[in-house]
Amino acid sequence: MARRRITDTILMDHVSKLGDEHPPILLETVDRTVKRPELVARDYGHILDYLARVELEVDRNVLELLVLLPEVSEVDRYFYADVWQPQEIQHGLILDRLQTDLGLQPSEPMLEVQMSMKMLGALAHIEPIQEVARMMYYLTGAATERQAVLAYNAMTKGMQHLGEEAIADTIIGQIKRQEPGHFAFYKMSAELMVQDEVLKPWQLWLIRQLRRYSYGVVGTNQKKQYAADAGGLMVGLGFADDMEAYAREISRVEKAALFANVKGLDFPSYVLKALRESVEMYRERGGLGERVVP
Repeated sequence: MARRRITDTILMDHVSKLGDEHPPILLETVDRTVKRPELVARDYGHILDYLARVELEVDRNVLELLVLLPEVSEVDRYFYADVWQPQEIQHGLILDRLQTDLGLQPSEPMLEVQMSMKMLGALAHIEPIQEVARMMYYLTGAATERQAVLAYNAMTKGMQHLGEEAIADTIIGQIKRQEPGHFAFYKMSAELMVQDEVLKPWQLWLIRQLRRYSYGVVGTNQKKQYAADAGGLMVGLGFADDMEAYAREISRVEKAALFANVKGLDFPSYVLKALRESVEMYRERGGLGERVVP
């Protein structure tokens, strides 16, 4: 059976459905009852803090998009401004409230647009460069959302194992139901660019080089402290036990878009490199944590 062609109309319908079926989660709809707060804080506090910070950085992400995509398409703007940002900011606020309930410090999101983004943005009005920026946006988004889905799935198992049903069902459960739709948007958007042959060979080459240079685990923002924090999350949630499988899982869209013609490639080497470096930084910092998810 021939694969259905992706169109802007299909993307717009997908985003509209996301907005209709998954409105932003209100704080009053979650149950923040914690049976064993000391245990949750000890084993999952650093993970909650990381997830909350990344979600709260959505406002900076929107500013970055305004810099990188000055001539943003209607469907992209609809997605990030009207659906994605309102959903993600609520995820961050709810997770941040949970960790303060546990007696932990609130997250400190990084909200300043990085100089590297501003430099690329200075060229973004040139159409071929904006096309490169668009694909980079979709690939980063797909990897980010896939990492989020896997993290929230693992967190659900962990909370259920501790008997923390309220957190598992009404907080993590509600959040993780919204993330797959975000991933699907980025995946379809990248596939649309490939399908319509928007990018020329030199643009694809440039994207590969930029990804090789700039790829990082979600939320690391090219900062060693955050990279080490990400390593702690990977250790705690069990992803560090098989980093090749994790790399394969989070880079499927990237592999299909940039390396479809490379036989025998499970995942781009720079993805595994970034994962290993984060775990190494965590250990070098003195991180002694182990897997907490059963």
